[in-house]
Amino acid sequence: MESPRTYLCPAKVNLALSVGAPLDNGFHPIASWMVAVSLHDDLSAEIAGETSFDIAWADNALRPSPIDWPIEKDLAYRAHQLVQQHVGRALPVRVTLRKRIPVGGGLAGGSSNGAAMLHALNELFDLNLPQRTRIDLAMQLGSDLAFFLGEPSAIITGLGEGIEPAPRSEPIHLALAVPAFGCPTGAVYKTFDTMLDRIGGDVDLERVRELTQLTPLPPDAPFNDLSGPACSVEPALAVIRQQAEAIARRPVHITGSGSGMFVICGSADHTNELADQLATQLDLATVAVRTLT
Repeated sequence: MESPRTYLCPAKVNLALSVGAPLDNGFHPIASWMVAVSLHDDLSAEIAGETSFDIAWADNALRPSPIDWPIEKDLAYRAHQLVQQHVGRALPVRVTLRKRIPVGGGLAGGSSNGAAMLHALNELFDLNLPQRTRIDLAMQLGSDLAFFLGEPSAIITGLGEGIEPAPRSEPIHLALAVPAFGCPTGAVYKTFDTMLDRIGGDVDLERVRELTQLTPLPPDAPFNDLSGPACSVEPALAVIRQQAEAIARRPVHITGSGSGMFVICGSADHTNELADQLATQLDLATVAVRTLT
């Protein structure tokens, strides 16, 4: 019997996020510079007689919360079901998922788990699914999944299906902080829609592309069209962000629809020091991370 294979499920951070006005189907087109970071979940999988899922927090999880969602809603489980349906046969696996990425922080931990499950099944059962097929399957599960099937730094466009690699030779160091609350994505986008006159309405792909060319990335360069709406939905986020900026003495950015925040730091030592300060002074779940290359 083969030993279980372990797949890293990295968190993502939006270093740039431009959001367009909603389409007729209600979804919002985006242009985003997404990067995978060193904070990750672990998904172990092996072929078994019947399928089972064991999902729990790792001992060093950043901000544990109740795992109270039904298994049918879990993206790793849904990815397994979808691939079985696609190939038309059972793919029995024993899955152990140990989570570190906080839920509701805009870090896409669930999406990363789902993408890892697609990769694991393709590898364990020698399915030889083409990359385009895996992306199509990923898009049926959520807009962030396809990113995790490609390079760790990429420009994502459309509804998540457009993937343009944006490689970097050196990592970017980030102090990543997650408040004790999440931001409901649906409410953030609804608030964004009410603010469209101030924000714009068209996706600014060129601005996103320009950011990917900056080396090193200036601390004030990242932007996110959902920052204002997220702070409007969760006013406490705006307060914590302001407090964090006073400590960091540089801009604090929001990733995705929140509530996760990050600061661009100049080095690993700077990142570790700032992460400790934010954790101690603001009682925030904070970790020093770097982008994957």
